Amino acid sequence: MDDALTRHLADHLDAAEGTRALLPALDAVASDLIDVYAGDGRLYTFGNGGSAADAQHLAAELIGRYLRQRRPLPAVSLTTDPSVMSCIANDYAFDDVFARQVEALARPGDMVAGFTTSGRSPNVVRGLAAARKAGAVTVLFCGGTRGGLPAAEHADHTLLVPATATARIQEMHLLLLHLLSERVDAWAAETEDDRLEAPV
Repeated sequence: MDDALTRHLADHLDAAEGTRALLPALDAVASDLIDVYAGDGRLYTFGNGGSAADAQHLAAELIGRYLRQRRPLPAVSLTTDPSVMSCIANDYAFDDVFARQVEALARPGDMVAGFTTSGRSPNVVRGLAAARKAGAVTVLFCGGTRGGLPAAEHADHTLLVPATATARIQEMHLLLLHLLSERVDAWAAETEDDRLEAPV
């Protein structure tokens, strides 16, 4: 067997073990997102490249379902409309593609989650800054082993995966978004059951 494959698997397992320390922070994100949904708020997500895929994945799990039958939960990935993205990039700047959408859509009572493996993507930084200005709860999914990340300055919650390789960070982002989906999914299914069982 190729030694590189064994090394990559070992690095993945190390990153997963290091991510265990993020569970309390993830639990706080889940609690805030549940409060957002209990208050009829919305989740907006964004990122670039593989992080865009993670942002879309989280939105899909919430609108669709994770494991349980329950109502759809409102979540929008701001990476999915090429007309809007290219319009903003062309008329303003690519660094503004998320901030301008956040300014148009996000309100107090919403949550905005940005995904960036480096914590430095200018459009994610600006998107989170716009979300904070709008009064939304802000969440940063990022990675690295040192602080000073520009995006973290605008995040109420920072989920900093303790890894430096992009692939390992994205693998842990997938794990974290699945754990978040599990927690919110369970809450939504339980409250759905409560409504069904409530007397008329």
